[in-house]
Amino acid sequence: MKANRWLPLFLVVTAVLAVLFLLPIFLVVKGGFWDDGGFTLQHLASVFRNPIYAEGLANSVLIAAGTTTLCLLVAVPLAWISHKYDFAGKGIFSAVVLVPMILPPFVGAIGMQQILGRYGVLNAVLGTSVDWLGQARYWGVVAIQALALYPIVYLNATASLANVDPAMDEAAANLGCPAWRRFFRITLPLIVPGLFAGCTIVFIWSFTELGAPLMLGYTTCASVQVFDALKEIGSSHFPYALVFVVLSASVLLYALGKLAFGRRSFAMQGKAATTFRPRRLRGAGALLALLPFVLVTFLALLPHFGVVLTSLSRPGSWYGTVLPQVLTFGNYAEALGHEMTVASIRNSLLFSSVAVVANLLLGVSIAFLVVRSKLRGAGVLDALSMIPLAVPGLVMAFGYLAISSWLSNLGWVRSSAAWTALFDVRVNPTLFLVVAYAVRRLPYMVRSAVAGLQQTSEAFEEAAWNLGASPARTARAVTLPLIAANLVAGLLLAFAFSMLEVSDSLMLAQQARYYPITKTIYELFQLLGTGKYVASALGVWAMMFLTVAIAGVSVLLGKKMGALFRV
Repeated sequence: MKANRWLPLFLVVTAVLAVLFLLPIFLVVKGGFWDDGGFTLQHLASVFRNPIYAEGLANSVLIAAGTTTLCLLVAVPLAWISHKYDFAGKGIFSAVVLVPMILPPFVGAIGMQQILGRYGVLNAVLGTSVDWLGQARYWGVVAIQALALYPIVYLNATASLANVDPAMDEAAANLGCPAWRRFFRITLPLIVPGLFAGCTIVFIWSFTELGAPLMLGYTTCASVQVFDALKEIGSSHFPYALVFVVLSASVLLYALGKLAFGRRSFAMQGKAATTFRPRRLRGAGALLALLPFVLVTFLALLPHFGVVLTSLSRPGSWYGTVLPQVLTFGNYAEALGHEMTVASIRNSLLFSSVAVVANLLLGVSIAFLVVRSKLRGAGVLDALSMIPLAVPGLVMAFGYLAISSWLSNLGWVRSSAAWTALFDVRVNPTLFLVVAYAVRRLPYMVRSAVAGLQQTSEAFEEAAWNLGASPARTARAVTLPLIAANLVAGLLLAFAFSMLEVSDSLMLAQQARYYPITKTIYELFQLLGTGKYVASALGVWAMMFLTVAIAGVSVLLGKKMGALFRV
């Protein structure tokens, strides 16, 4: 198809991304540097002059660095063992290590408190009364986030190792190079770009993670400070400056990492010149190879066990004991029958469903432009569509709040109840939650669709065009059915993660009747009595839902699933 035929679609898609993605960021930057008197650096300076906020930024960097380092220490050895050896139980545990992805870190904090709290399991076993999390909240946040996010690094490491040509390793082995040296001198440098891709997501995610610090009471970090500053968004420019600093820190840290590691690429064919066959282990060797998977799985599932057991406990029956004294399924019934939870499930289904429809339309359009068109700007559009993975959700959510504040103060909006309900998040956040979910999960759909189009020959489309079919009909009747599996994978992942989105939900939903699931879990956890038990039960329902979604994506994409978590 001629390039100029793609130009109208390119212009429309670019305009949509500019409004939905670039405008929120622009308003955040503008709010931090402009006030009624014009351009000023006063707001930005006030962030660094305040020792509390300076400490919060430093703590957030430390959380991100600790989380990313721990993820690397866990994921790389597992990926290397899985790639290098074949042993009994490998298939099962290679799938089980991905299980932590089914539980958002802030829900896992509920289970971790039940295990490491003053009256938790560990103290019941040791006969002590130490508040482990209270004395080490930083390490608690790092551990919870790392145990939930290491699968992202693992997926990227596994995919990178599969592309390493084994001939290089064999040549070094023939020259007498020991295995440990071959790993550090050959294998590791070759997989650095893939590791960087996964670590970028983990670093930025953990740098601005809001839920886990909130649940553990670690308030001296940038994400919680931004959350607490929301009440000043309409009357002060300081929150804008604080969010701009968070955004700048994320971009700067990413750029430094890209400069240090992202360019370290080595000459290697796209596919290995020889087929690598993992070495078969038996007996003690197989047990040693399996042991790291068992250990990591046990530690990673501890928060899940805590959440599940809390959800099965009768309120007040699990206090200072190893296991709950009284079990009940009543919390599950209440989680699906509670007035707040029923509304939240309905809201999340609505918001996520509309968001994935927008995801599908926008993502497929971008994929066609990137793969099929010859437009010069297609590469820029592809990069732009992936940036939401690198821009913190906290920043995007604040940007949408800025848009809402700006629109709701316009005269024609204030004079109409209908326009106010549409644009003012304090009245109804539906529009902005849908947009936030769609933009934040757009990269999954784009990568899935791009992978499908790259695997599909253009000959089928050219044959349809030669027979007189229009581009729209060709796409509908020929191309889309051929890439249906990829599209379903992208939709499943986008829908599942939208249902359990944390930052956007906590910040944009301000009225109980519009709370999505994650905001409801947070609010229930704050309630005395049955709150945390019902919140845990709702979290288990969410875990079950996300398990099915991720399992489906894994079946459809296999090892290519790691490409969904790269920027």
